[in-house]
Amino acid sequence: MPRYTPEQLERRNASVWTKVQGILAPIQFVMFLAGLTVTWLYQSHNGIDNFAWITFFVTLKTLMLVLIFVTGGFFELEVFGQFAFVHEFFWEDFGSAIAMVVHLSYFILFFMGLDESTLIWTALLAYLSYLVNAAQFVIRLLLEKHNEKKLKQRQAA
Repeated sequence: MPRYTPEQLERRNASVWTKVQGILAPIQFVMFLAGLTVTWLYQSHNGIDNFAWITFFVTLKTLMLVLIFVTGGFFELEVFGQFAFVHEFFWEDFGSAIAMVVHLSYFILFFMGLDESTLIWTALLAYLSYLVNAAQFVIRLLLEKHNEKKLKQRQAA
């Protein structure tokens, strides 16, 4: 189930966007952990009593999600010739779009003046949508690395 042709694999490995994604993804994961921790601490009344921290971390996480989606689009454009939703990344892009909608819904509900409990559950749902999407990327990455290793072994034999 290789995702890349040999030419695309070469473009992927040479692309600056591959490096950018490799840097941004762990930063986004740290923001996810920080936001989830702050939300849990606020919810359990363990040291964080200012709801603004939840909104701050949802904002950071949302900005990072958008940044990764846009830079991922440049990656797809460079490697596959289309900005987003190429066949090879359709489900990952679809998952990212869902995660963005859920993250953005937090702000819609916030500006509508909904109560903190609803906003906390929306923040947790946004974090869950990110986690599912990130897991999807990691699984595909591991499968790709496995396929590349098998291909190299065949070529060496």
